[in-house]
Amino acid sequence: MSSLQLYQLVALVLLCVGLYGFIWRRSLVGMLICLELMLNGAGLSIVAASQHTSADAVLGQLGALLVMGLAAAEATLVLAIVLVVTRRFKTSESIRVSELKG
Repeated sequence: MSSLQLYQLVALVLLCVGLYGFIWRRSLVGMLICLELMLNGAGLSIVAASQHTSADAVLGQLGALLVMGLAAAEATLVLAIVLVVTRRFKTSESIRVSELKG
């Protein structure tokens, strides 16, 4: 197994763990953490592919920085939404919020 395959396997594991946690988590903050895991897996995959292929390594690092910037912006927005939902519905569990919707 080459090192590129190993890095891609680790990125896939991060993505799968994040997806599993995103589906099965009940709290909104836990879902946010799992989403961050998925984005970290994508960033690792971009960097590994650029390091081990004919693409320029700097472009892969810039791509990973873009993913990290998007993740930071997404985390800021989602945490603001979680604060508003928690203040309004007095809970941060996604199932309870969807039940209170009507």
